[in-house]
Amino acid sequence: MTSYNVGFLVGSISSTSINRRLAQALLKLAPQAQLSFTEIPIAGLPLYSADHDASIPAEAADFKRAIEGADGMVIVSPEYNRSVPGVLKNALDTASRPWGQNSFAGTPTAIIGTSAGALATAAAQQHLRLILSFLDAPTMMQPEAYVRTVDGLIAEDGRVTDPSLAEFLLTWLRAVHAHIAKQGDAG
Repeated sequence: MTSYNVGFLVGSISSTSINRRLAQALLKLAPQAQLSFTEIPIAGLPLYSADHDASIPAEAADFKRAIEGADGMVIVSPEYNRSVPGVLKNALDTASRPWGQNSFAGTPTAIIGTSAGALATAAAQQHLRLILSFLDAPTMMQPEAYVRTVDGLIAEDGRVTDPSLAEFLLTWLRAVHAHIAKQGDAG
């Protein structure tokens, strides 16, 4: 089976982010699904402005190149006010600009997120699907992955303490692999 290099974005820049912890869990499980994960940081990106389209800031150019160099992308994000965090939306805007230089175009992408709420990150993921559709990023639709976090579910080092969650995440990662392979075959 082919192995793929996957870039991932964590939609929270909080030092105590449960979504970062979920990303660490995925990072640990990824080799079992023939995936290698590399974080593409978003915290240092300047706010997107069309004023900079003629001369893209270095941080933004590096960010765009990292996305373009990945076989696929995974977005691990919380939900803020029933939508995506502003820092993540800024990253997506940065990746898609200037017009005609959309780094997400054609890049197989998958979405996952966690929160303490009963609906987890369902609303944010719907918004992300809409945004990614416009960005021409083939987005994995199934299985959906809304993880409800409870204390101790994922250890600080990314170890999943619940066997059923570990199995679900591994199944989800295998679906990410299949999604990337399918998009590669279609291209």
